[in-house]
Amino acid sequence: MPHLTRLLLLHLLLILTLALPAPLRADSYDPLALPGMQAVTWQELTIADAKRQREIPVRLYLPTTVAPAPVLLFSHGLGGSRENAVYLGEHWAARGYLCVFLQHPGSDENIWKGKSRLQQFRALKRAADLDNLLLRVGDVSAVLDQLARWNRTKGHPLAGRFDLTRVGMAGHSFGAVTTQAISGERFGGSGTVTGDPRIKAALIMSPSSPRKGAPRTAFGQVAIPWLLMTGTRDDVPLLGIDLAARLTVFPALPAGGKYELVLDGAQHAAFGDGPLRKPGETRNPNHHRAILAISTAFWDAWLSKRAEARAWLDGNGPRTVLEEQDRWQKK
Repeated sequence: MPHLTRLLLLHLLLILTLALPAPLRADSYDPLALPGMQAVTWQELTIADAKRQREIPVRLYLPTTVAPAPVLLFSHGLGGSRENAVYLGEHWAARGYLCVFLQHPGSDENIWKGKSRLQQFRALKRAADLDNLLLRVGDVSAVLDQLARWNRTKGHPLAGRFDLTRVGMAGHSFGAVTTQAISGERFGGSGTVTGDPRIKAALIMSPSSPRKGAPRTAFGQVAIPWLLMTGTRDDVPLLGIDLAARLTVFPALPAGGKYELVLDGAQHAAFGDGPLRKPGETRNPNHHRAILAISTAFWDAWLSKRAEARAWLDGNGPRTVLEEQDRWQKK
């Protein structure tokens, strides 16, 4: 009887073991897999912010599912548009995120189109000011407000498609400044910029140090996860911004869900999909591959709460998509 009892217990244990899910492993997680790419669609809309008498063009990249999806907002750089960084919108949507790419009037492509080179230079420099930053931050909150209205409007094509408890914000260049401002940067106690608590994680491509005050004052109390991305050639002579200034942000951040990627040889335009600075220059194809992999793992880990993505991101996963001279750190 004791022998039979042991056999029965072993048999029961085997059944229970087989019924348990397999342990999550970082080496089985692939942030570059695109199960839904064929079905990704996009549409362009304009959001009217009556309170500010302002219209905000947006492009939405829609995932295959019509169930509520995590939301990713994207803010373009100075002189850009909602049509920028298509490679990001398509990839993230294929991974199940509903992506909303904003266009910011007053600092978008319309300020330079049809102008001479000198006029373009002057218009871009004027547009990179506090007034436009405040307008951009207001655009983000206005768009989130509109998504909430669409979400609850019966019969609307987008009703119920936004999971607004899981919102990420990304931006490049002036869009990075916008993302910093709305997701935790402090501005010397001036009270002129207000963050939006609906943003739960932020991807900042080409970060900027504060124009006034110490980086520790500006970034020392950022409470949500931040992923910074820059490159060893990431400078903007027009605005006097160099790599050294960009690298002051990460050390100033508090520990916990903070990451920094520095791509070897990547210039400012490497994070977009437009032309590089000098005619004839070619892209390093691994730059976009690394950006897509690491950004996707970041969203999966911190918005979708996928344990295998967190293990990949905090473990050796990033090194598997990076080149030897690329730099990666976390805290």
